[in-house]
Amino acid sequence: MEEGQYSEIEELPRKRCCRRRTQIVLLGLVTAALWAGLLTLLLLWHWDTTQTVKQLEERAARNVSQVSKNLERHHGDQMAQKSQSTQIWQDLEELRAEQQRLKSQDSELSWNLNGLQADLSSFKSQELNERNAASDLLERLREEVMKLRMELQVSNGFVCNMCPEKWINFQRKCYYFGKGTKQWLHARYACEDMEGQLVSIHSPEEQDFLTKHASHTGSWIGLRNLNLKGEFIWVDGSPVDYSNWAPGEPTSQSQGKDCVMMRGSSHWNNAFCDRKLGAWVCDRLATCAPPASEGSTESLGPESRSSPDGRLPAPSAPLHS
Repeated sequence: MEEGQYSEIEELPRKRCCRRRTQIVLLGLVTAALWAGLLTLLLLWHWDTTQTVKQLEERAARNVSQVSKNLERHHGDQMAQKSQSTQIWQDLEELRAEQQRLKSQDSELSWNLNGLQADLSSFKSQELNERNAASDLLERLREEVMKLRMELQVSNGFVCNMCPEKWINFQRKCYYFGKGTKQWLHARYACEDMEGQLVSIHSPEEQDFLTKHASHTGSWIGLRNLNLKGEFIWVDGSPVDYSNWAPGEPTSQSQGKDCVMMRGSSHWNNAFCDRKLGAWVCDRLATCAPPASEGSTESLGPESRSSPDGRLPAPSAPLHS
């Protein structure tokens, strides 16, 4: 009885010891499994990390290669642009040189053109002056011929006192006293349209006659300064053998006063040619008629015969100078 109990007591520690061993073994197995799982996870993480690093390296290598290619392409483009810039600069320099050459040539052409224009203007002015001088000379010659013819007719008994209507005779000349506002040049044209000219005055008697009939407000007469010397001349080219200037006239201080007017007091003074006066005086030679005893006008030349209104069958109108 006692031996059985004692054996049971001895078996209890053995069972406990076996359990502990079993638990320790199980614990070791669980620990080993845990470490194995941890190692597996670490290996998997390491492998995944290694793969990721490899992919990053490959991608970085590709990016580096692409960047290198881009750098080479950029460098090539930069060299091409530099070469192109050099070529453009050379072309620009050539264009500047060509522009300077054309500018110089244009200046030379412009200078030549200005010279030609000046020569042409001078030639035209000279031609116009020569034409005007020839026209004035022709008119003066015609006037002299008519005067000589009149003297011849007077010596043959002709009466030279016929004037057109509204013209007044005085000493073998006819005078027209025009009314209306005109400048000096327009008054001259008006006289020429009537086959006359602005009056030229050569004696005190003629001046007295004009004073009686002229406007009291002032009238244009045919005296004018045509140069810078202050020398006045008659438009018909006749000599200035008589003058009736007002005291202090002609004034030389005011430039542009190149035309002459006759005041109501009969005195003359120079005035601006564009001034508008209300009157002007024209003159022309009178027409000659044969003595009353001869009766017929057939002995007269064609220029001497007068029309029914007393006008001369006029020669061609003088040119405006």
